[in-house]
Amino acid sequence: MELADRAVGFLLSFISLSIFTYYTFWVIIVPFVDSDNFIHKYFLPQEYAILIPVCAGVVLLCLLCMFVGFVMLKSKKKKA
Repeated sequence: MELADRAVGFLLSFISLSIFTYYTFWVIIVPFVDSDNFIHKYFLPQEYAILIPVCAGVVLLCLLCMFVGFVMLKSKKKKA
């Protein structure tokens, strides 16, 4: 079981590092590269650099609020 946990942890770390590297390159480096360069075909337009994290944050905040609400409802039922 410990080996499986390590594999999952390594996979999650690798995915997180890949996303961070891609996003950092997209936001910091690509705007300074000429627009006719081939590298631009690997990245979305710059508007999405803000839109995607904002939407992800809103979704995560909604899920967190729903979780807290369910926990509060569950704890009220246990007291009653």
